[in-house]
Amino acid sequence: MDALLAFKQGINSDPNGILASWRSDGHGHEEDCCRWRGVRCSNRTGHVVELRLGNTDLYDGYALVGEISDSLLSLEHLEYLDLSMNSLEGSSGRIPDLLGSFNNLKYLNLSGIPFTGRVPPHLGNLSKLQYLDISGTQSTFSLDLIWLTRLQFLQYLNLQAVNLSATSANWPHVVNMIPSLKFIDLSDCFLTSANQTLGQLNLTSLGWLDLSENYFRHQIASCWFWNLTGLKHVNLQFTGMYGHLPPALGSMISLQFLDLSYSILTLPMISLKNLCSLRILNLETCFSYGNITGLFERLPRCSPCKLQELHLQLNNLTGHLPESIGNFTSLMSLDLSNNNFTGDVPYEIGVLTDLSSLNLGYNSFDGVITEKHFGFLSNLQSLYLSDTSLKIEISSEWQPPFRLQYADFGNSKLGPSFPVWLRWMVGVYYLDISGTGINDRIPHWFSSTFSNCSFLDLGRNQIFGDLPRDMEMMSVERLYLNSNNFNWSSTTIATKPNPSGHLRELTIGTVTLKSWIFKTDRVDPILKPHQRSYS
Repeated sequence: MDALLAFKQGINSDPNGILASWRSDGHGHEEDCCRWRGVRCSNRTGHVVELRLGNTDLYDGYALVGEISDSLLSLEHLEYLDLSMNSLEGSSGRIPDLLGSFNNLKYLNLSGIPFTGRVPPHLGNLSKLQYLDISGTQSTFSLDLIWLTRLQFLQYLNLQAVNLSATSANWPHVVNMIPSLKFIDLSDCFLTSANQTLGQLNLTSLGWLDLSENYFRHQIASCWFWNLTGLKHVNLQFTGMYGHLPPALGSMISLQFLDLSYSILTLPMISLKNLCSLRILNLETCFSYGNITGLFERLPRCSPCKLQELHLQLNNLTGHLPESIGNFTSLMSLDLSNNNFTGDVPYEIGVLTDLSSLNLGYNSFDGVITEKHFGFLSNLQSLYLSDTSLKIEISSEWQPPFRLQYADFGNSKLGPSFPVWLRWMVGVYYLDISGTGINDRIPHWFSSTFSNCSFLDLGRNQIFGDLPRDMEMMSVERLYLNSNNFNWSSTTIATKPNPSGHLRELTIGTVTLKSWIFKTDRVDPILKPHQRSYS
């Protein structure tokens, strides 16, 4: 108990009262510290074996502030120590050497603590350690990783954002000497290569490998890890690698997550048809050319297909979207935006019943979208069709099976009538129908349907008549009405205060009025397009 009370003395701020139960009774009688919040004791011996003081977010206002007291060394039976997401860097700002002295420790989580300086090699003394997380520290570094090789029971290793630039030549050799590893996250560690030649690969239990945001800039096929067939999660985002994918990738049948985004890949891509466990595939900004049909032929072709997310945005892919898209029946998120696709959108997209997010924006599609495309998409929440030449022709009698939260139709063809089917989008948070050729009045259901909408853009249409008089029920924060034909002479704009207390931005005509103009829930006097207000 004394060791814990001494630790508490080193805490300067405890805004959430995490340690409020850590106290003596003031009469010399010992409290049962095993009942204190975050403390766990052995049922057999009564020794303190766990301290669970981790926070969820360093900046949420609930973090402990202070230092890690050396009094904890008295807890010689400690097996589990979680101090994550607290401001416990103390006056030195460094990871304390004392943390390397807990001979029984199996779990150590220091993630998010804003430490600086060198990661102490003394952590290699924790010979029973299975879990080590020093990720997200402010400015830590390691000159070598040899100390890790003494942790022969280590299963989980997370050094995300620790500067490992001095270890770039030998880091794969080090981790390969710890065959117990199941999880490795060395993302954003300033590593410069992953193409080392290893003899025998010992990491047969490794399932998770994250090397994203390192700058390898060598051929992707030369990486040392492609023959680890047990990998389930591989993240190589923002690594600057290039060239053909290795044939070995096509045999990684355990793979569930693959992120190669912002690589420079050469086509034709190797076939992924046998990767039947793959659930998330991110190939954003990977190709400077290519045909979408040929690419789809190389995606997993399994029955059933388990692919849940497919990201192909920001490539230079061309061609017509193939009907085979209907085979990916487990898709929940599909992003094909910012390519050069042409022609119609196939009706087969409407059988993807699990789809919650669909983005076809910024393409050259020129067909017609009807309710047949959406008839079975009951889970759809986000729909982006902006900046295409698609004409959206949906019956005014149709009731969609979905309720959108985000909808962007900007610069597509929705008009000339105000789309009646949008009346069912109660709860939509973001709606852009700007530049869609609407030549109509605002419907009577407008304010109630879009009452919770935060972003609403009706600009660059030919909408005429009065604005609804019941707009006070709306919580809109950004409202764009520019380049329309509203009857401003009889219009007053009033909106319900948002959580910050006022409408933040309103654009009418060529004037944008910023939040500092609106001090109450009403905009008064009447705003007209020719009026300009600056202060």
